[in-house]
Amino acid sequence: MSRRKIKFKINGVEKIVEVEPNKTLLWLIREELKLKGTKKACERGDCGLCTVLLNGEPVKSCLVLAVEVDGSEVLTVEGLARDGELAPIQRAFIEHGALQCGFCTPAFLIVGHWLINRNPNPSREEVIEAINGLLCRCTGYKSIIDAILEAAKNMRRA
Repeated sequence: MSRRKIKFKINGVEKIVEVEPNKTLLWLIREELKLKGTKKACERGDCGLCTVLLNGEPVKSCLVLAVEVDGSEVLTVEGLARDGELAPIQRAFIEHGALQCGFCTPAFLIVGHWLINRNPNPSREEVIEAINGLLCRCTGYKSIIDAILEAAKNMRRA
C-alpha cells in the first residue's frame, strides 16, 4: 500500500508525515506521533474514549482516516495545558475528583474544553448532552459534570 504525505497541525505544531491510506487518526496520534493521552479502547466508535478535536469539533479518532486530516488542525489532551499550566478544565477535574482510573479522562477533558469554548455558560443538561457517548466505568458521571460546570464558571470569572 503506498504511503501518502499529509500536513496538519496537532496541538499547535505543524507536522508532515507519511501514512498508509488505511491507518486511522488514532493510530497516527498514538503510534506515529507517540501521544499516548488519546486512548485506544473499542476501535469501533462505541466508547468515545479516543475523542479529539478536529478543526474544533469532537471526533472519534478511531473512525477518522489519518489521510483525512491533511490540512486540518487536531487538538489532543496533551495540547490543553499551556506553558506548564493546566487548563481550567484539567484543574476542575482534579478539584472535583472527576477521575478514578483515568482511562476515560482525556476524552471527557477534550469534550468539556470544546463545550466551554462553544458555550461559556452551559446548563447541566447541555453538559450531559455533550458527554453523551463517552463511557466511564469508574466514577459515574456526577463528578465529571460538576467539574465541567465548575471549569465553565471559572473561565467566565477569568
